[in-house]
Amino acid sequence: MITLAGIQRLYRSDEVETAALRDIELNVKKGEFVAVMGPSGCGKSTLLNIIGLIDRPTGGRYLFKDEDVAQAEEAALAAIRARHLGFIFQSFNLIDELTVAENIELGLIYRRKMAGPERKSRIASAMDRVGIAHRAGHYPHQLSGGQQQRAAIARAIVGQPDLILADEPTGNLDSENGAQVMEILKGLNAEGATIVMVTHSAAQADEAGRIVDMLDGRIVAGVRRAS
Repeated sequence: MITLAGIQRLYRSDEVETAALRDIELNVKKGEFVAVMGPSGCGKSTLLNIIGLIDRPTGGRYLFKDEDVAQAEEAALAAIRARHLGFIFQSFNLIDELTVAENIELGLIYRRKMAGPERKSRIASAMDRVGIAHRAGHYPHQLSGGQQQRAAIARAIVGQPDLILADEPTGNLDSENGAQVMEILKGLNAEGATIVMVTHSAAQADEAGRIVDMLDGRIVAGVRRAS
């Protein structure tokens, strides 16, 4: 599904050039659950943003489902993001003025035109999948942190994406809620979802199928199987 070859990401100012990513080589197959680990500032989130077509590499090739997307037009990238990708963030990124159901529906806005009954069915199914259906009419401030992240996961999966990208999805949660979120992600993976997750937690990385270690903008020691 994903092939990164010689990917670089440089940031330039008037006097300084900083390499956030250096010669990244990475393949992710359909159905894999890959955890990306490394110290703060090593390039994990930059890598995830490039995989998610939020940021662009300054060098190298990126094939997504055999399509070269490294230098594609923004309209094409937006269409790929809408059809194929789902995002889960550490900070939830829910809109306070919208209910849980309305927040989840945002995951369908840029999809193909969808009849009302199908749209409602998708939203209900996503809420059921993460155990948040009883909070459909509530607002984010009325939810616990774990419930907010469940709503965010539902928003990410409501469009049935090919690839789920999770950036520290348990970073703002206590251990119990974090474990519950990991169980949801593992369940989605077991059902066929491809997941790439950035995490600082060795224990949670071990629950993925494969671990990629990063340091100073590079992938180090290749990859290793999770224990």
